[in-house]
Formats: sequence, C-alpha cells, structure tokens
Amino acid sequence: MNEKKMTGFMVFISLFLCISVALSAVTLISQKKTVDKINEMQGFAEDVNQEDDVTIAGTYTIKSTLPISDAYISGDTSKLDDTQKETLDMAKEVLDEIITDGMSDFEKEKAVYVWLTAKLTSNTGILTVIPTRNGDNDNPHDVLKYRSAVCVGYATTFRMFMQMLGIECKVVHSSDLTHSWDLVKLDDGWYHTDCYMDNESSNYQNFNMDDNRCAQGHDWTREYFPAATGKKYNYIFSICDELDDIYAIPAWLTDAIINRKSVISCTFKTEINEKNEKKAQYMVEQLMQQFEMSEDFSLSFDWMLNEDSKYVLCFYINFYNEASTEVDEKTASRVEKAISKAMENYYNKTSVG
Repeated sequence: MNEKKMTGFMVFISLFLCISVALSAVTLISQKKTVDKINEMQGFAEDVNQEDDVTIAGTYTIKSTLPISDAYISGDTSKLDDTQKETLDMAKEVLDEIITDGMSDFEKEKAVYVWLTAKLTSNTGILTVIPTRNGDNDNPHDVLKYRSAVCVGYATTFRMFMQMLGIECKVVHSSDLTHSWDLVKLDDGWYHTDCYMDNESSNYQNFNMDDNRCAQGHDWTREYFPAATGKKYNYIFSICDELDDIYAIPAWLTDAIINRKSVISCTFKTEINEKNEKKAQYMVEQLMQQFEMSEDFSLSFDWMLNEDSKYVLCFYINFYNEASTEVDEKTASRVEKAISKAMENYYNKTSVG
C-alpha cells in the first residue's frame, strides 16, 4: 500500500473510531435516561409505613382532614381556612340528609357507603361531554363540590365522614402505591371498605371485608395497618338466606334477578362439604353460563366462610341502566317535522341529475 492510500486509510480509521465513541456516548446517555426514568417510576411504587402524605400513582396524595372532622365535633371552625369551611358545610349537608338519630355505627357507615357509591357519578346523558367540572378529584372538597372522584377521593372522603361521626377509620394504600381504600373499626374489629370499587353498583362486593376476603383483589402492607378480622358486619352475611340444598339455587337466583336485587347470599341446610362441593361449584358454573350473554345485567359470584365456618354463596348482579330518551308529545311532533323537512330537502337535492 502506497503512502497516499495509507494516509487515507488512517484518516478513515480515525473517523470511524470517533463516530464509534460518539455513538457509544449517545447510547450511554440514552441508557442512563432510561434507568433514571425506571428508578423514578419505581420511586412512586416504593411502599411506606404511613397513612397520610402518601402519593398514589405518582399523582394523587392522601391528605389528613382531621381539622375538618375535629371542627365538626367541637363546633369550633375558627382554625379552618375558607376551603375547609366550605368542605365542612357540604359534608354537614350530606350527613343531615343520610344520618338519623339512633343509628348504630354500622348503620352510619352503610349510609355513607351507599351515598358515596351512588352519588359521585351521575348519569346526565350525552351532555357529559361538555366540561362542567373543575378542580381535583382526590380530596373531599372537590369530591363533594363536583361529585367526581378517583380512589384517593373516595377513600379520604369516606374517612372524613367516619371521623366526623366518631368512627375510627384509616386510609390504606396498596403495596405498589396505585390504589387506596379504607379500614373502618366497628365494635367487633376492623373491616376493609372500598367505595371506589363499588362505584355506581352499590352492591356491597367490597364493603366490610376481612383481610382474607380483601386480599382476593387488594395487596397492602399488613405489618403497618391493623388486621381486619371482623365478620359480624360483613353485609353479605347480614342478608344471608338459607336454602334447602344446592338445587334451590336456580329459582332463588332468577327470583332475585326478576326483582332487580343487586346482591344476594345464602347458606344451606344441607351444608357444603368435601362430598358435595364439586356439585355446588358445577351448579354455579352452569348458571353463570346461562346468563353470560345477557344484555340487561352482568353476574359474578363468591364463596366465603362466615363466622360459623359455614360456606356462603354470594351473587353480585350489576344491572345496565340505559338513559331514557322519551319526550313529551309536543317535542316529539316538532322533532318529527324538523327531520321530515330536512330529509325532503336532502332527497330533492341529491336526486337532481
């Protein structure tokens, strides 16, 4: 190789090495940004042993509302700011509406659960595309004012109501910091309640669960939060029917659907045991197949053990409510005339030529 070619070859090698180094640097920078992003995301999911000031999904923060509940109990609002005072006024209106004298703590809790799961999402039809809501939906003030909530909004508002009513309550967060719900203490122990999961259905599927039942759909740091061992006030157990045997299930379930019951549960005079458990499960699965294509409702079920260690069968029925489009005769007549006139004009113009 002559000197000229050698020089050109060396220049090429030098350029190649420079480009390789530059590309390597760009790759390392890109990798570092990716790692930093992963670390940042993992930071959102790092569990913490505390109740308040915990950020869920990297966006919504669980905040204490004790100043509001304390002011409600004491009657002294002098330490509240304007937003807290407005929150207290809205909360008092709700409690005045749903709480009556002589209610037990369980009845008060149930009334708050029903209100939150039924009222926070209103079906106003197609006009919901018009933006009429403002504010955040992770705190009781904006939840009560705009009737819209994420899980943190449900949890903190439920806790605020409980504390206003003198019922001990905590907000629980999931281990990966993506969800939150409540722990409420009644006379026989703690219970999990997740209003967010029962939003709109109000079917008590996530109401007053013990740890075992809650763990079927939730994961949390059990070392920090108190154990939920209560069973007496699990709503499913309190409405329990007693059927003769598993062959009474079809008539019992279809009757509930006809009467539009959202949740039913039962035990059996002929108890479920190792000999007949497969038959019981087969019966339920066959029923589920019969209704799986229904356009009117959806169906799910659970098997649970009550405080007497008896098997309880639960069905949750979620009915689909279509908004009515019926109008008065005068409106219907005007709509018909407007459409007829427009269609006549349309066909006259499109038929020309």
